[in-house]
Amino acid sequence: MKLDDAVPVSDSTGLPSVKYNLALAPGECVFVECRDSFRASQFTDFCAGLLPVRQDARTGRGQGTVSCMGLNWAELDERRAQALRGRIGRITEDSGWIDLYEMHMNILWPSLHHSRASYDRLVVEAVQLAQSFGMPGLPTQLPEKLSPLDRKRSEYVRTFMNRPSLLLLENPISLGGPVELYNAFLTELTAARERGCAVVWIGSERSAWAGYAGPGMQRFRLGSNGLVK
Repeated sequence: MKLDDAVPVSDSTGLPSVKYNLALAPGECVFVECRDSFRASQFTDFCAGLLPVRQDARTGRGQGTVSCMGLNWAELDERRAQALRGRIGRITEDSGWIDLYEMHMNILWPSLHHSRASYDRLVVEAVQLAQSFGMPGLPTQLPEKLSPLDRKRSEYVRTFMNRPSLLLLENPISLGGPVELYNAFLTELTAARERGCAVVWIGSERSAWAGYAGPGMQRFRLGSNGLVK
């Protein structure tokens, strides 16, 4: 993933309209400290091509570029953009569960929508991931019927489905949660990175990633001045 002098379309409540620069190689993990949950969500939308770059009023051209897997979001038609988003796993602040759908469909739907993987293959993968995060199998209750812990486990399953090439993670862990779940998340995260998945981890507290951050990993702060080291 790469932000190259990219200026987002925004207003006073979203991302500051300044140049953003960030380059992530396959398997690399970058940490971004951001205490504003809305701003963090806007930034991940920007990385996923959902928030476009600003157009220069004089030239009519985009101010900078946002690309994923070498593809410029602004140059993709809707079909190709959706296919590329099928390679992205996300954790968002609000989780985005659809209350009318059972949890297994909430988990499977993004992969079914964005990829051509068969339903049966996705179910097998989802069950394996569910078990790795401490559930006996794929949950079939409505989201509201599950405990907060099982909803968090389900969120992890959905995020790692379909072997993503990019992970955009907004406050993915709670330090007050079970250590076993935290360790399972880091194990799956490391496995994804070893397969070449790049990771953007946004957190409100640096302590959340302190135990995982290693030498050479990029670290930024996202605030009123944009993305700064």
